[in-house]
Amino acid sequence: MKVNIYYGGRGLMDDPTLYVINKMQGVLEELNVTVERFNLYELKNRITTLPQTIKNADGIILASTVEWYGIGGYMYQFLDSCWLYGDKEKISKTYMCPIIMSTTYGEREGKLSLASAWEMLGGLPCSGICGYIADVSILEDNEDYNRIIEKKAENMYRTINQKMASFPASNQAVKQKVSITKDIDLTPQESEQLSQYAADDSYVKTQKKDIQELTSLFRDLMGSNEQEESKEEYINEFKDHFVPQAGFKAVYKIQVEEKKKPLIIEVDGAENNCYYGNVENPDVEIQMGRETMDDILYARMTFQRAFMGGAMKMKGDFKVFRMLDQIFVL
Repeated sequence: MKVNIYYGGRGLMDDPTLYVINKMQGVLEELNVTVERFNLYELKNRITTLPQTIKNADGIILASTVEWYGIGGYMYQFLDSCWLYGDKEKISKTYMCPIIMSTTYGEREGKLSLASAWEMLGGLPCSGICGYIADVSILEDNEDYNRIIEKKAENMYRTINQKMASFPASNQAVKQKVSITKDIDLTPQESEQLSQYAADDSYVKTQKKDIQELTSLFRDLMGSNEQEESKEEYINEFKDHFVPQAGFKAVYKIQVEEKKKPLIIEVDGAENNCYYGNVENPDVEIQMGRETMDDILYARMTFQRAFMGGAMKMKGDFKVFRMLDQIFVL
């Protein structure tokens, strides 16, 4: 009999989950079970290939620690890989024991998440362990807790050895509702290459850059740039809603996303000059999205509210900035 342990924690010395799986591993090895452990934090660049290792196991242990919220990214990534690349036929015959220890709130939810995910994959569940352990010394000094761990390991051994059946679960019906990804039969070389691509940040960045370039190309072909760079866009609105303030003089530079040039507003008493271009040393520089600018022009928002709400960035004299809502009544 062989059991694989997949540990999704960070490998900290005081991690209570490590104590539990070490204890269970010792019990299983006493029962002549071959145990192989996979620390996901050490194999993070190869997680997509790990579902292939389930093929040689009679049962597995999925163990993780709830340090803040949830069972951790490494374990979720492993489960995603099982869904995408795992051998569903083999998984359907494999028992899984969930182990979730928590140093904060959420160990029961974490255990339920693992059990539900494995059942959705079609696997067979075993009774697991979950508990709140603030200090690993609590486990080391408590004989009752150690007996519980030993009994769980023995129960897992009996379940696998006797191939105990279990009632069907409703969440297994997801296989009938969702199109299951076809199994991909990969050679070891292909699996390694897939893992390298998935973990290669430079490759992912290159793909994103190519997509952005294609998007820009199609936008140009569709003529959207002509509309974006319309020389009159926004200018008429600022001229029509201008309310002169005697003695007030200021220069505003407003950069709207997707605009190549900023909108310059020069106010000098009763004069208001608006144009697209550039200017040195404006009194106020503003950056905002097109949606925010539209909200302001259609009186759904003021300049000050947009700034206070984080919808725009401003640099310069705040008093001059506040005057925008007085000299432009929208």
